[in-house]
Amino acid sequence: MEPAANYQSDVLIIGSGAAGLTTALQLADHVSVIVVSKGPLTEGSTYYAQGGIAAVFDENDSIESHVEDTLNAGGGLCERHAVEFTTRNARDALQWLIDAGVGFDRVNTDDSKPEYHLNREGGHSHRRILHAADATGRAVQTTLQQKVLQHPNIKVLERFNAVDLITGKRLHKEHRCYGAYLWNRARERVETASARFVVLATGGASKVYQYTSNPDVASGDGIAMAWRAGCSVTNMEFNQFHPTCLYHPNAHSFLLTEALRGEGAVLRRPDGSRFMDEFHELAELAPRDVVARAIDYEMKRLGADCMYLDISHQSRDFLQQHFPTIFDKCLSLGIDISEQPMPVVPAAHYTCGGVTTTLDAETDVPGLYAVGEVAYTGLHGANRMASNSLLECLVFARAAAKHILAKPAGEAPLATLPAWDESKVSNSDEEVVIQHNWHELRLFMWDYVGIVRTTKRLERALHRIQLLQQEIHDYYANFRVSNNLLELRNLVQVAELIVHSAMARKESRGLHYTLDYPDLLPEAKPTRLTPRGNLPGN
Repeated sequence: MEPAANYQSDVLIIGSGAAGLTTALQLADHVSVIVVSKGPLTEGSTYYAQGGIAAVFDENDSIESHVEDTLNAGGGLCERHAVEFTTRNARDALQWLIDAGVGFDRVNTDDSKPEYHLNREGGHSHRRILHAADATGRAVQTTLQQKVLQHPNIKVLERFNAVDLITGKRLHKEHRCYGAYLWNRARERVETASARFVVLATGGASKVYQYTSNPDVASGDGIAMAWRAGCSVTNMEFNQFHPTCLYHPNAHSFLLTEALRGEGAVLRRPDGSRFMDEFHELAELAPRDVVARAIDYEMKRLGADCMYLDISHQSRDFLQQHFPTIFDKCLSLGIDISEQPMPVVPAAHYTCGGVTTTLDAETDVPGLYAVGEVAYTGLHGANRMASNSLLECLVFARAAAKHILAKPAGEAPLATLPAWDESKVSNSDEEVVIQHNWHELRLFMWDYVGIVRTTKRLERALHRIQLLQQEIHDYYANFRVSNNLLELRNLVQVAELIVHSAMARKESRGLHYTLDYPDLLPEAKPTRLTPRGNLPGN
């Protein structure tokens, strides 16, 4: 057998969505870059994003209004400096995407003065969502990956799982990040990747829940690896549940964009009556946590399997023009949305907390950056406002690249990394154990740490997590790694962080709603956990 590879680059980027690819393209004219993708390049949350990207393009809108809307949606926990930084840099980031070739919908054909069609979504006081029909993420992802694949300074490794970050502790060197261990899925072996800087762009952790809008790769890998490497995490209790995922046995994780409600779609009970005006003055355009909780409440109160989203007041031509993906998908399932409502349920959608970073995307570990959903920048607070997520990816990817390129050349030399040691492990013949643990974790997280929580439910979840951790630790120590084992190990770690964060918050705020503490505390404070500092046994 040939020896395992040792990849080297100036910058190693783990993750291949909007955050990772934007960072790569911002760097690659100046340094060498490796991009690691766990699956095919397209298989990430960016590709499936429907709604759009928020930025001020309307002369009647303002950055100040975008700031205030974001702060209001964030339940008092957004960090104003992060919100102002993001919104101030939004238009430049969007213009970079436009110049790269992303075809956002327009209302005119004048190339000298293009006017973009702007959607309005929940929490926004103005129309400010640039979009490419209802498949914005696909337009962004395919445009960026085409440019990445054509760039001579970017090497792409597809079907590679990041196993762990390699820091100075392992090398008996200065405290910083020197690279990562990567599991080559094609060759089924662990290889090394050394770099002067490492960027985590691995997305969120919604696969920790049984029902989610996210693709299978969203298993919290970056958050778990950063935690094990010594990074703090912030606000992990705030998991956004998208209110409207299509409820159909043949529609796995299919999201129904909030832009539907922006164009007048209303939520109805099974008997056809509306209910959102009973929960919030903005009705269907209330922040996502309010809408998701209202749907969950009505389902439980009525014993119903789902609620219904109705946009049948719009014409067939309008729906096919503005929501072609959704129209065709529903029609393939026997639902004509121009004539009948869509059955919907909430599903885990977005991780608002993450690895603590600065406005330059730096983590607590020198040489390690985090960009996108994996990171906590202070932008989202207790609830992410619609269409601020891809925006965050773009703005902070550009900030990270700028910060890396400003570093002196000799500040971060490449290190020789030790090979992965498999001398004391064997092949597993009990994959069923991993599958059982995977399903158990996602089920009890949904039941106990979902849209509505209690202290007793959180305690039960933590007890089960601790039992699973011991099983997984023993399994990891004795058997060769696999995709399912690596993801399960990371999901259990993230689940523990979510539960500890939720137990620390003695109030209901934004996405964290507990029956034991239904009121707001007078002062809003973030929840920050540090390795070996906050969690028992660490």
